[in-house]
Amino acid sequence: METMPLNPWFSMWLHPRRTIRQIVETNPERLVLSLAAVGGFIEGLTNMASDSKGDDMSLRAILLATLIVGPIMGIVGLWVGGFLLRWTGGWIGGQADSRRIRATLAWANVPLVWSLLLWIPAILLFGLELFTEATPVLDASAQLAGLHLVFSVGIGIISLWSFVAFLHALGEVQGFSAWRSLLNSFLALLVFLVPLFAFIGIAIWASR
Repeated sequence: METMPLNPWFSMWLHPRRTIRQIVETNPERLVLSLAAVGGFIEGLTNMASDSKGDDMSLRAILLATLIVGPIMGIVGLWVGGFLLRWTGGWIGGQADSRRIRATLAWANVPLVWSLLLWIPAILLFGLELFTEATPVLDASAQLAGLHLVFSVGIGIISLWSFVAFLHALGEVQGFSAWRSLLNSFLALLVFLVPLFAFIGIAIWASR
């Protein structure tokens, strides 16, 4: 009996392995750049909020910077991550090529795309205080503070679930478990960070 095709906008939440299998078997390049760009934008919002960039920037500047820089970083991360995950994955038995890994990285952003349903009203409700350390308006209203907590927890859970979906999807294309996918991700991060920190250390030493 032929099974119905999955809708990846929904199935990526609960069936990431089956979803990514369907995607890479049909069109692994479908919407990859667009999803990477949107994912980069949302990651940019998250970073702006966690770093309290609103202490030094206006809301308009934050949104403009995130709209410009976020998608660029998302696409760069797609290509760099695809290469590093393929390379380090090969050390532990990974079978996927870079194209399939890029599809995995991109489509794992589906939960993050849905998080825009929280980000947009949160920005409209809380404005700049979503990105600042001091929140006098929120502190003066128990209702707003409660809503802020709900939005923050919701966005945090979605971000975590996106990473879990990514690990399972990566395991599917690489041919191993989600736990080995976590190792694959750690190795890729290590390969990226060690030369970076070495370069920064050398630059600091040379500037003395």
